Amino acid sequence: MNTEALDDGTLRRWGVLVVEDDSRARAFFEASVQRSPRLFWLGSAGTVQEARGWLARTTTIPDVLLVDLGMPDGTGLDVIRDAVARFPGCEPLVVSVFGDEENVLASIEAGAVGYIHKDAAPEDIAQTIVEMKAGASPISPMIARRVLAKYRSLQSASLAPGMAASGAAPEAAFDENERGLLSTREHEVLTLIARGFSYAEIARLKGLSVHTVQTHIKNLYGKLAVHSKSEAVFEATRLGLLPHPG
Repeated sequence: MNTEALDDGTLRRWGVLVVEDDSRARAFFEASVQRSPRLFWLGSAGTVQEARGWLARTTTIPDVLLVDLGMPDGTGLDVIRDAVARFPGCEPLVVSVFGDEENVLASIEAGAVGYIHKDAAPEDIAQTIVEMKAGASPISPMIARRVLAKYRSLQSASLAPGMAASGAAPEAAFDENERGLLSTREHEVLTLIARGFSYAEIARLKGLSVHTVQTHIKNLYGKLAVHSKSEAVFEATRLGLLPHPG
């Protein structure tokens, strides 16, 4: 996550690239971004080709990519991949009519930080962007429930054969799932969050920068479909990624 303030103490403004094929939705997003004192509009594209061309030509690093998935000449996933490959600091936020877990997970794997269903999109998308830049991973509740239900069903299916054969307790079988969902570093950070350590304390303990810790936490939010540290700990505990207290 980027810092909130510049060296002179003024709040940083984030540049936003809008990729949306529907002209009315595109104008709505542009207007919301332009009204926000924390954001500025970099440009817009209505096709995958236009977006990829913009990314290839620009000398301005986009802080945020606001992108739809269903495009007339392809998928917004390709735009996400291009954006994060060329500009690692760019944070994609998907706003799409697709609410199935396959598209959500594919977007997160491609590099998306948040995923909002169009039917549940807020009136002021700019505020959602600002919150995302502050460390949140916005995701529509309906989508979060679907993704977590999908993960739990896969988890249960993978646990059942091993438990039947070995008689192992459920807690003993979560290690493999844990490694599949979270990286080793992400799990270390999550464990320290659950113990109440601050970002700065985690950075000192692990020999990382605060920025890197914030990035790991942001990735955790995306994978767990949560918006805060308390939600992350709750969901991770429920999924078996953290031990139950006591």
